[in-house]
Amino acid sequence: MTEKREIVWHQGQMTAAERQKLLGITHQPFVIWFTGLSGSGKSTLAFAIERRLISKGVLCTVLDGDNVRHGLNRDLGFSPLDRTENIRRVAEVARLMIDSGLIVITSFISPYREDRVMAKAIIGEDKFVEVYLNASLEACEKRDTKGFYRKARAGELSGFTGISSPYEAPEYPELSIDTSTLTLDVCVGSLLQVVIKHSRLGDAATNRVI
Repeated sequence: MTEKREIVWHQGQMTAAERQKLLGITHQPFVIWFTGLSGSGKSTLAFAIERRLISKGVLCTVLDGDNVRHGLNRDLGFSPLDRTENIRRVAEVARLMIDSGLIVITSFISPYREDRVMAKAIIGEDKFVEVYLNASLEACEKRDTKGFYRKARAGELSGFTGISSPYEAPEYPELSIDTSTLTLDVCVGSLLQVVIKHSRLGDAATNRVI
């Protein structure tokens, strides 16, 4: 049983607005939450939009599923409970990052709707933008860049999303992109419109980003 302790939140003296002013940030920070099957292009698109935004002077960063499991979440497996904890930790980190003024792009399968609802509650409904990469299972299996689907079909990977574990697609995502039919540039262009909308960039900054 986890030991219960008295824990008190210590309120800092620095506001989010003051941090943003110090860093010269003129946009509203928020989280772009990518969800989709393995192989749907989440990491590829996340790092592409990060590169595009940073090259235009927009402060952002990527939290990638595989990368996070190398460090912060390396103690977690792939059971439903561990998957939920994985998403909870990522959402908490993302919230801290947007409090510091960053646009955060997350790249996680996050297969359960309930977990994504939890992430939205942690981050804040007005700062959480769900983007569904809705490439079909067939398309993702054809890519299979990491060989995971082949291993899952052979019974070498248990609890693999889309094969032996469910994926619950978003019902009302902000944006749905079929990465199996659209080019990377077209996908990035669609995401830029989302960024412009939610970051509330001014006209000059908007023209610079586009």
